Amino acid sequence: MVQSQADDVDGYLAEVPEDRREALTRLRELCRGELQGFTEVMAYDMPAYERDGTAEIAFASQKQYISVYVLREGVRDAFADRLAGHDMGKGCLRFRKPEKIDFELVRDMLRATAKGPGEVC
Repeated sequence: MVQSQADDVDGYLAEVPEDRREALTRLRELCRGELQGFTEVMAYDMPAYERDGTAEIAFASQKQYISVYVLREGVRDAFADRLAGHDMGKGCLRFRKPEKIDFELVRDMLRATAKGPGEVC
């Protein structure tokens, strides 16, 4: 997807390719359900979830994959074993196909993020 021009997450989801919309909507629902006390915003042209003005989680439809950004270093470190074998950047978990998203892993990482603040990369 080319950079989003959306003002909000509803607009963002309306812009994504149809074959990815269901998976991205499910990611949004997970974030909204697990990240109590966070604010849903658009940041860097993608949906993000902030606590006290700091984005800790985000997701995006990229050209070749769907990204889930887990920006708390401690959470990524705590899930190192489960992240092994996944395509992972510094703070970005990449899924090449919507049907390959490990929603259970994402949910568990969201829950760990929600438990308390920590260092953000």
